[in-house]
Amino acid sequence: MDVAPPTESERPIPRRSNDNAPRPPKPVRMADDLIMALRFFSRLPVGDRPHEKPDLNRISRVLPFASLVIGVAPVAVLMLGGWLAMPPLFVAALAVAVAVVATGAMAEDGLADAADGLFGGATTERRLEILKDSRHGTYGVTALGLLLIARVAALSSILAIHPLKAGAIWLATMILARSGSLWLTVALPNARADGVSATAGRVGKTAFGIGAAFALVLGFVFMAPAAGLLAFLTAIIFTIGVALGWTQVCRKLLGGQTGDLIGALQALLEVAVFAAVLIFV
Repeated sequence: MDVAPPTESERPIPRRSNDNAPRPPKPVRMADDLIMALRFFSRLPVGDRPHEKPDLNRISRVLPFASLVIGVAPVAVLMLGGWLAMPPLFVAALAVAVAVVATGAMAEDGLADAADGLFGGATTERRLEILKDSRHGTYGVTALGLLLIARVAALSSILAIHPLKAGAIWLATMILARSGSLWLTVALPNARADGVSATAGRVGKTAFGIGAAFALVLGFVFMAPAAGLLAFLTAIIFTIGVALGWTQVCRKLLGGQTGDLIGALQALLEVAVFAAVLIFV
């Protein structure tokens, strides 16, 4: 039999979606943080994912693994040149050049700017002004030259012993130095409201602790077999000492930290680790 169509009152009322209703936050994945870390600390291609605003608190937890990726090409050049019996000094200089290209000279630029700013100005305001200037003065050029000389000399000395040891030690050095440099954002406030460090935010103690734990494990895995346990422990002691000392210098001369000062600490920590290793190898 025929069924009468439903009346207006009997028809179901369609539900309307509430566009203004709060949506659950997007889950943060470790892969996303790794991409963010690689984009912040290197010039390596990482695909066409949408670019997120840098967040040092997220970056710090995965930074040891990002440092591992960043170090692959320079370490490969170092070890390959060593196995081909090329002159160690030349190979070390070539590998350092690859590392500078991979990172966009981030730590090197930070050290040069920090040397000019901290020691070229008489007041906090003047130091901040110099730090913001992209040009390098005498202090900066000298610091940059000494850093490159120390890095090449250390790597060539270890490379002359064994290419595999040199590669492992350099990887550990990069991991420990880059993660350790973020201590400055834990210990000191931002020295100014703008700039890279202020935009990326500070690192919390928990996030720094997680990243530091990963860095210590990876550093031990690569350095202890190559240089010995005593060398690794000495490197950690040197790293802590330099980080605390640099923090005091930044606190006294500037009252806070900037991206340049973080980059400078990374460079100083790298030299500190090399110095510890060279005592024992």
